[in-house]
Amino acid sequence: MDPARRALPFPDEIVERILVRVASPRELAFASAAHPHFRRIIADAAFLRQYRSLHPPQLLGVLSPWGIMLAEAPHSNAPSARSLALDADFSDNHLPDGGGSNWRRSDARDGRVLVMRSYRRGDSVLPELAVCDPFTRGYRLLPPIPDDLVATVSNDWLDCLLHFEALLVPSGHYEDAHFRVIGWTYDGEKVVAFLYSSLSGTWAAGTPASWDALVTNLNFAVLESDHWLPSYAYGCFYWQVPGHKILLKLNINMMEFSAVGLPPNYHGRHVVVAEAGEGRLGIFSRSYHPTSMPTSLQYYTLQNEDEDANVDETTIPLPTDCQSYGICCGIVNGAEGYIFLLGEPSCGLFTLETKTFKVERLCSAIGCSRSLSYSGYFGQLAMVLGEGISSQTTMEASLTSSLQTMAAVVQRTPPRKLTPKKLM
Repeated sequence: MDPARRALPFPDEIVERILVRVASPRELAFASAAHPHFRRIIADAAFLRQYRSLHPPQLLGVLSPWGIMLAEAPHSNAPSARSLALDADFSDNHLPDGGGSNWRRSDARDGRVLVMRSYRRGDSVLPELAVCDPFTRGYRLLPPIPDDLVATVSNDWLDCLLHFEALLVPSGHYEDAHFRVIGWTYDGEKVVAFLYSSLSGTWAAGTPASWDALVTNLNFAVLESDHWLPSYAYGCFYWQVPGHKILLKLNINMMEFSAVGLPPNYHGRHVVVAEAGEGRLGIFSRSYHPTSMPTSLQYYTLQNEDEDANVDETTIPLPTDCQSYGICCGIVNGAEGYIFLLGEPSCGLFTLETKTFKVERLCSAIGCSRSLSYSGYFGQLAMVLGEGISSQTTMEASLTSSLQTMAAVVQRTPPRKLTPKKLM
């Protein structure tokens, strides 16, 4: 009998509980190619949903205005990034009207890229949006936000058009085929968000918030900076408001804006927000040394979103490869487990894992301003499956051996129970 067709000596439940613990999507793809039994389990939609919930997408590179800058060796994701270069297309040639300079990238998450172009078309003054898949070269045009919906929250069309931005909502453990997009805009008096769901195919408007209720004496010019990009944690986007010790928070499910206070000694620092576990916010900030170059980060957790909340602060030492490091606020993607550091002088772009504090050099920092981190896993699985396995028998023997050593442990470890949230 063909060894690749030989039945495995373990029930499906044990094999599934082992495979779902494989941290690398690339290794999972090789397992799928090595044995049809593995492929059947891995291709199941329920397995893929559980895998998404346990493992963040792999960071593969940074998408700059000039193209993709891939993770370079010795970064742990460099092998997957090299394959990405062969199979993904980040050009805009496949977009409507042949792409061109009319389209600009607005966000990238979960393997998708959100693009927009700002000009009046049809019954909408707000920008046209499209969600692209670099692996399939396909795209989906979003319907325009209707003028009457915009009119319910603002009558200043010019301000709404000039200050409009759009973001992809991290999918979490939702179905890979579904996505949500946040569009938000402001005028001199208020700020408002709109939510698009691919399930309903429609837009909904959130509750407008008065700037006076959020922050006093706001200089609107600082909101137009290329570096004013959000962090993400627990279903909320967070923007640091320059010149103020507050964060602007957008609760995606409630579609409401609010303000979150920062400790007094963090005034004037660049900060990035991440999930610290157990509902706590983790705040990363570059350490302040009045007489020396910063070579560490300050990290603190907030028990609740209040300026007077309990703060647990930690100092994170950084590698000695560079003279100093700065938080790269032109690239923010705490949603997928990383923050970005700029090594000086000319040391490159570094990543810091928000869970482990592991620091790795990702790539060159040339042209990284106003860039988007690019992560994904399921396009990557399809990509690697196409490469084939040079020795299927050897791979099967290796995987079976691994199954034998892990089975006893897995049988004693109950699988994590998941409670999916309903999409809007």
